[in-house]
Amino acid sequence: MDTHLISNNAAALHDELLWFAQILQLRMKQYFEEAHTQVGEEPAPPALHNDAVYSQIVRHYSMQVPERLVLLLALCPHLQPQLLDIFFVKNSTYDRGFTEFGGIKGNQHGGFLPTGETAAFLLAANDLQQRLQLQQMFTPDHFFVRDNILKLASAHADEPLLSGGLQVTPEYLSYFTTGRAYQPQYSTQFPAKQIRTALDWSDLVLDPHTMLEVEEIRTWIEHGPALLREWKMENRIKPGYRALFYGPPGTGKSFTACLLGKTFNMDVYRIDLSMIVSKYIGETEKNLAGVFDQAANKNWILFFDEADALFGKRSATNSSNDRYANQEVAYLLQRIEDFPGLVILATNLKANIDEAFGRRFQSMIYFPVPAPAQRQRLWQQSFPEEAALDQDVSLEEIARKHELAGGAIINVVQYSCLSALKRKSRTILLKDIQTGIRKEFSKEGKTLNL
Repeated sequence: MDTHLISNNAAALHDELLWFAQILQLRMKQYFEEAHTQVGEEPAPPALHNDAVYSQIVRHYSMQVPERLVLLLALCPHLQPQLLDIFFVKNSTYDRGFTEFGGIKGNQHGGFLPTGETAAFLLAANDLQQRLQLQQMFTPDHFFVRDNILKLASAHADEPLLSGGLQVTPEYLSYFTTGRAYQPQYSTQFPAKQIRTALDWSDLVLDPHTMLEVEEIRTWIEHGPALLREWKMENRIKPGYRALFYGPPGTGKSFTACLLGKTFNMDVYRIDLSMIVSKYIGETEKNLAGVFDQAANKNWILFFDEADALFGKRSATNSSNDRYANQEVAYLLQRIEDFPGLVILATNLKANIDEAFGRRFQSMIYFPVPAPAQRQRLWQQSFPEEAALDQDVSLEEIARKHELAGGAIINVVQYSCLSALKRKSRTILLKDIQTGIRKEFSKEGKTLNL
């Protein structure tokens, strides 16, 4: 945790919240005492700090006073919730809160949670024109919504728009407080885990043709923005990139995704399809929407492993269940096409993927079981330097005789090393390797021919 970033943000937010409290007190005085403030009497916003991430974001968007006040209102429950206690005052005539203050009650939070109605009171009070202007802040073309900074939580369909809760998004809350990018935690609301690797491209062993196709993705990540903006191709091609990785398990599909993220400083999230797919109608789309909504406007790679569980071939609509399943696939197609970043689908069998997806992939890359020369290289680089191979071990012969993918080779190396440690030895014996290979073959119902 960078305490310097936090300290800078805290100093900037301290000044901003003091100003916000002054404005709020003035609004309440104007409303209840019918006081009139002359132009220039309202306190001016504080000067922005140069070294705070919060200030940099406010300056980047050229936020005006109304926008800064709405943003601070959304931040108050997280930073100084007591500032909003003033809205708990009761209307003595009706023995209830004031409708014009808005607000909702949280499940655990004991303070006042602002809504769009609260923002309308703060900025407009009874001025209908200003109230209508405020609503423009929550339209899709305003940077609050467009760049996923803050939003009005969906109100019920039959209730007013401004009754929705005013919420700053987790990613910008992280920027405004810690100064760092938001790292979502694995949960039912975000069923995805960040995956990383400590290895480099030199550790990836792929067929040369496969490597060339992976290079195309690297080219897109590096030059795609220039193609869209500088070469003005936004209206001709969609902004994102969609790739299908297919081939046997352990051939480097996940590893390649991790290396792409590491090379270009992009977080890679592997989507847990077991938590996405639901037997209940509409739930799968809802779960997917949660992932794509949180990934919007972020420099992430979304990696769908074993994707045929969700992206499989659509069936004939012989029942209502078939129809809803096909709707899920259609919904997914649309979300993937609209996602502006890199989406990678991985599957063991290309034939399991619906053909409709195939037309939407920029690349479909086959990851084959490595050839003997590649397998030998995998064997050589997988054993640790601390281990010594017995004189009977020929990695060239083992690689030639036994067709194994990289993931299986790692499993055999692990078994062999543990066997040596159990003997209190640093020497890897041929029988240890052969037993490890036999265990890997048995997983696939194969037998080892020595």
